[in-house]
Amino acid sequence: MKNKNKNLLGVGALVLGIFIFSLQDITVKRMGGSYPILEIVILRTLIAIPITLILYRMEGQRGLPKTQQPKLEILRGAFLFLSYTTYFMGLASLPLAEISAIKFSTPLMITLLSVMLLGEKVPAKKWIALVVGFIGVLIIIRPTSAHFNIGSIFILLNVVFYVLSVLVTRRLQTTESSATMGYFSTFVYLGFSAILAPIVIAIGPMPNADPSIAFLFHAWSMPSWLDLLVIFGLALIWVGGMFFIAKAYSLATASVVAPFEYMSLPINTTWGLLLWHQFPSWVTLVGAALTMGSSLYSLLLGQKGRKKEKVTVEDEISNFEHELD
Repeated sequence: MKNKNKNLLGVGALVLGIFIFSLQDITVKRMGGSYPILEIVILRTLIAIPITLILYRMEGQRGLPKTQQPKLEILRGAFLFLSYTTYFMGLASLPLAEISAIKFSTPLMITLLSVMLLGEKVPAKKWIALVVGFIGVLIIIRPTSAHFNIGSIFILLNVVFYVLSVLVTRRLQTTESSATMGYFSTFVYLGFSAILAPIVIAIGPMPNADPSIAFLFHAWSMPSWLDLLVIFGLALIWVGGMFFIAKAYSLATASVVAPFEYMSLPINTTWGLLLWHQFPSWVTLVGAALTMGSSLYSLLLGQKGRKKEKVTVEDEISNFEHELD
């Protein structure tokens, strides 16, 4: 009974975390026509720095965070910066439900890149799941169709960069705490933003471009006090979402909690209906079902093989999913 209660609390914490992160999506989507991506990233990052220090103190540490692997910290921060930026670009032009459906490919991409870059062995059954999952992704984005949206490419890039950051995190976690990694990634965000911002400003606004591109090159302006408060809220949303996601996986096992990651689809579909009167097409739902089904099957295979392996790819998915720092 005790384990059952913990599992219920874990699932509840996960769904709450997903809901909190969905608030970030609708906030950024609504702000996309007012400010450029890099301006939002810079302001949000400046607010996040003291929050990462608070988390560092909560881990029982003193002073400023120090790293034993500075090159990997920079690499991880660069991948997360690119993941964060491309996600916001896709957010500007795609319905929320379609974004969720494409992001279902994250576990599959983790498996694929783990094989390609780390040489991990994957059974034939999981390769079949990978193929089915990517067929589902192709159905969603419809690259040869008149309905193709360039925002789909940015969400796929978001997934790739996010997965690369996960693989780097797997190396860093042996010596660095999560707060330390979050602290250094914020400064990498600022560094890359400082490099790219003058280039973006020099090119100037592109109002007639696709919304994803226009979001990147939007004219810079001084935010109102209300918008500054909203951006401050984005940093708090990140902290709240991360807390409940971490709490979910500390209360319940990954095999119980991970399948509920897919609650992001109905949650974002609901937001799309309420705020933008958007509902996913049947094609998107079919593609999402294939991708979700293959990911769950891959997770099931990982659970069966856990007795033979100390750490599986699915463990990494569970530990790092929704990490937006």
